[in-house]
Amino acid sequence: MKIHKIAALFLLSSGLLLTTSCEKDLLDQSNPNAPDTSQFWKTQDDAIKGVYACYSGLQQYACYGHSWQFMAARSDESYSQSPFVELANFTRFITPDNNFFISSFAWNDYYRTIFRTNQVLTHVPDIDMDATLKNRLLGEAQFVRALSYFDLAYFFGNVPLILVEPVVTTRAPQATTAQIEEQIIADLTAAIPNLPLSYGDAEKGRVTKGAAQALLAKTYMMQRKYSEASALFTQIIGSGQYDLVANYLDNFTDANENNRESVFEIQYVNSPLDVGQGQDNASASEGYDRPNFFGPPYYSFADVQPRLWLLNAYTDSTTAFAPGSTTRHMIDPRRDVSIISARNPDRFYGKTFAELIVERNYNPNQQYWRKYLNDRTRTTPEDFTSGINFRVIRYADVLLMQAEALTELNRVGDALPLVNRVRNRVGLASLAGSYSQEAMRQLIRTERAKELAGEGTRWFDILRYGLMDNQAGITELTSRDSDFTNFRLGVSKLLPIPQRDIDIDPNVKQNPGY
Repeated sequence: MKIHKIAALFLLSSGLLLTTSCEKDLLDQSNPNAPDTSQFWKTQDDAIKGVYACYSGLQQYACYGHSWQFMAARSDESYSQSPFVELANFTRFITPDNNFFISSFAWNDYYRTIFRTNQVLTHVPDIDMDATLKNRLLGEAQFVRALSYFDLAYFFGNVPLILVEPVVTTRAPQATTAQIEEQIIADLTAAIPNLPLSYGDAEKGRVTKGAAQALLAKTYMMQRKYSEASALFTQIIGSGQYDLVANYLDNFTDANENNRESVFEIQYVNSPLDVGQGQDNASASEGYDRPNFFGPPYYSFADVQPRLWLLNAYTDSTTAFAPGSTTRHMIDPRRDVSIISARNPDRFYGKTFAELIVERNYNPNQQYWRKYLNDRTRTTPEDFTSGINFRVIRYADVLLMQAEALTELNRVGDALPLVNRVRNRVGLASLAGSYSQEAMRQLIRTERAKELAGEGTRWFDILRYGLMDNQAGITELTSRDSDFTNFRLGVSKLLPIPQRDIDIDPNVKQNPGY
């Protein structure tokens, strides 16, 4: 299901559907051609279009299309050498401008998306339509609102909690992270009974029951409520809806989207850039622009790169023998799907790394992200219109989170088969033997780092592990990523709330240290 913006035409901004007072002077007149709530939210088709607009909000440049990628790239798996110094500094926990566009635009677009979900949840209950479809659409909107607040809570901390369709004078209370988590749980708990296990081919990409269960379980994991999380992961695993695809690469190309491993992904399509990157209107591009920033030089802006420790982590003595050889490769095959380096024998945009050293002056000691690139299907540089969907939650992530939850519940023996299942998919042998709880904890963290490298999950992982809560954790992170020398305890874990929003509503308080 590719979400087309033309379906969201009536819901483009928070001002679009606001009714106006009936007492107007000559300079304060309603536009008779502008749609408002008296014309919309009447039919089943309106309800469907309203939910399309919610999905479109997640798709936007300042949400998953661009900003989310850079906010998540502040983890210890990535770093930036971008000539755009302010952007590079942003990933190094140096943010002198509280209105820096990466985070401030994300703040705006997440709340615009939440506004759309609140419209759906306000108006769709009153529409005379098929009851089963109505409940499903409400569940989809509740999921999108929950996902939006999940990201806001773990990037910004205490944020305004808006649950109704606002008007221009609305001032929402600033909720604590715990209060936001409780609302996420409430939304997802309400959504799960009304969402289907799967959809037909024409509607793939919509929110399923499994997606809502997975996001709810992830929220419990962030709260360290492992029993609750594990129970949900058990339901997802037992549903029979998901499996690991045979080819790891199939999770990161546009040829194998919405496959059996996909739990939820943002839909993109390679369409012409009609009115500009990040524009939110019916004729704008629906392309994904991460590849234009997270690839190698010349073919992208190369703004974010993987750390060397991660490249080195892809060594595994259980790796299968090379065909016709008695010598083990010792290389985890996920490395060459995830990272471009001089160690990778593949061709990228039709060139080997050795050829790029000569032709493009590549540094043999540098490495670059490969996931989500179009390097296998094109020889020209990336642009802003990639059609590759972004996978927000994969089944491999679910299996490894279940292993983590079981380990924290001291069920180490039950966790190991799940880890082995993920390893076996890429040809790595099963691990055996007895593990202590701490040894299994570290094993799972290593497997998550390799399996999910470059997918943005690492930020939430190190947040959940508590590594940004004390100096011991920062010391560990700094040993892998020197950018953490700039990390300020009690400050840098959260992004600044945009100053312009505080100027509008003084009741919104800035995060500490900004």
